[in-house]
Amino acid sequence: MSREAEVRYHADQEIAKSFPELLDKAREAERTLRELRAADADEVELRAAGLAFDRALTEALRAAEAGQRATFGVKAYDDRIARRKARATPEGAMWTAEVNRLRTLREENRLWGIPHVPSRVPAAR
Repeated sequence: MSREAEVRYHADQEIAKSFPELLDKAREAERTLRELRAADADEVELRAAGLAFDRALTEALRAAEAGQRATFGVKAYDDRIARRKARATPEGAMWTAEVNRLRTLREENRLWGIPHVPSRVPAAR
């Protein structure tokens, strides 16, 4: 195992510690977006809420990916076989499923949750 892998491992452990708080922020942003949709808010508000949800999901996803890498262990940073074996453990599979779930949720939000607000076209002179 390389020194760089060990440094990245410890950095990922620190980042992964913030995962629960970041996931709570994402849930709160989703709740806000759903409430605005239910209240039939205008598209500007919905867009702002959709973008806030996207940012919160991205932060949570980064922390989940760091947790996944840290769970795989130091050897997995340099060795793809070790990474594959670690993914098959119960804890590795749990993190992999969580990362996939967050990626899917973020992609769905990017496709359908952020309304496009048309910009004004300048008048012809």
